[in-house]
Amino acid sequence: MLQEIFDRLNYTRETFKPLVVTTDSRNCPAGSIFFALKGENFDGNQYLTQALINGACLVVTDNPEKACCITPEKYILVDNTLLALQCLAREWRELLRTPIIGITGTNGKTTTKELTAAVLKQKYNLHYTQGNLNNQIGVPLTLLQLNQQHELAIVEMGASHPGDIKELVDIAEPNYGLITNIGQAHLQGFGSPEGVRRTKGELYDYIRANRGMLFVNPDDATLVEMAQGIEQIAYLDATVKECNPTLTATIGGNDVKTQLIGAYNINNIRAAITIGLHFGVSMEQCISAIENYAPTNNRSMLKNTEHNTLIVDAYNANVSSMNEALKSFSQIKADNKVLILGDMLELGEYSEKAHQDIVDKIAELGFKEVYLVGENFLHTKTEYKRFANTQSMAEHLKQQPLSNKTILLKGSRSIKLETLIPLL
Repeated sequence: MLQEIFDRLNYTRETFKPLVVTTDSRNCPAGSIFFALKGENFDGNQYLTQALINGACLVVTDNPEKACCITPEKYILVDNTLLALQCLAREWRELLRTPIIGITGTNGKTTTKELTAAVLKQKYNLHYTQGNLNNQIGVPLTLLQLNQQHELAIVEMGASHPGDIKELVDIAEPNYGLITNIGQAHLQGFGSPEGVRRTKGELYDYIRANRGMLFVNPDDATLVEMAQGIEQIAYLDATVKECNPTLTATIGGNDVKTQLIGAYNINNIRAAITIGLHFGVSMEQCISAIENYAPTNNRSMLKNTEHNTLIVDAYNANVSSMNEALKSFSQIKADNKVLILGDMLELGEYSEKAHQDIVDKIAELGFKEVYLVGENFLHTKTEYKRFANTQSMAEHLKQQPLSNKTILLKGSRSIKLETLIPLL
């Protein structure tokens, strides 16, 4: 695939420019290559001509009928556009040979990626996954944004079905691997907790087969067992000094005052600093990078409104992360604590028990003012206030607003708890 692209662009393997690849016909920079992907609700093949008008110099399509509407030198016809995109990304990665750190895990992979990026940027020209472009489309696009000036790269890898991580590591070919943890998420797709373990472990399998290196949390017995026989570096030891509500940790005898909410973030910090030190970033630079990192996108965010103090962690939720968030929130010293929790989605047959267990955990921790949002929580056995969706919760808040509270918002992204923030 790469050679055909090079031939069309008059590139050689000795003299070539960075590729500009897009899958959005509305966003085609001059000289870009448009891949006409298709899914349940879209088909990029409908926009081949528009992509060329908007600036693309070449389109890749698997639809011969649509291709014949444009001149032959402007398109490449393939059997499967997504597979062609993935193939191109793998070849591009092999051409550049940039050292790659692959990160996956049930919880904390995006935060770990962002923290590690903040640390490594202190010394390196670094490329890393933007946002949550961590799937079968996002990983190839991330790799295709690499250029000759990048010295290191971090590629985040997400999974919701068996085999997902194997597919991604075969494209990205990471030299280093890190699994943040293995918890209960996407059980509907994985089938069981063991399915999660096997799929996340596909990163370790690749590193083992290709004699790479792992960064491993020595306190996680599951990961330690899975990593046996692979060259590895253990996270630095660390302790939580304070979390009220932002986390201050002691690592290597140094206090690190973060802008992160939740004691569970200590392992994300340990990972980032351990990786930074391995790649020659000084401890002082690591600490500075961590302390200056401010979370975004509704992940472990502290937000003070006119009426309340909010802890917003509404980007995602599963059994493991929900329990950690509840535990951490229970330890924060604050009066008038309030929970607003949204459903944990994609749990399949485990959903009913998982939501009831969370309700029971809330009672065990002694929370009094609790609002549960979503159809799954709606059917739990509890005296806490329940709402079918955020719209009904919003109507309640308009009638009975909250004030002078410290509020945790935690739920799956599709529940959209962040839409309640203007009412809080």
